[in-house]
Amino acid sequence: MHTAQSASISAYHGGKRPPMNPANLALRFLLELAALGALAWWGWAQTDSWWRAPLAIGVVLLAAIVWGTFAVPNDPSRGGSGLVHIPGIARLGLELLIFGGAAYALRELGRPNLAAVFAFVVVVHYAWSYERVAWLMRQ
Repeated sequence: MHTAQSASISAYHGGKRPPMNPANLALRFLLELAALGALAWWGWAQTDSWWRAPLAIGVVLLAAIVWGTFAVPNDPSRGGSGLVHIPGIARLGLELLIFGGAAYALRELGRPNLAAVFAFVVVVHYAWSYERVAWLMRQ
């Protein structure tokens, strides 16, 4: 039996970019903002000196620049391509590094429950994006 899901799966096997659910894209955007917020909070908490603001801003800028610079062409989760094209597995690793770094930052800030919830929502997002993950692994 030919279903819409099997048609969708066969389409991304052919090299076409997989579809992304708009609600999942919104969740991804919120996760990205939460990750930047967690990294900023971590940077702020590292010192009591005047360096706290530059450190918080610098950590966020570094993560945002890396996130926006390195991309897989035609990635369905992005509006455009990045300046540097990388393999899909490298992009997936980069995303997990930043999301994992945010969860680690929350844990280091003494918020292990918040870190666990954040990590759980990241896992839910990637499970919901299984077609994109499979597509990235093939790029």
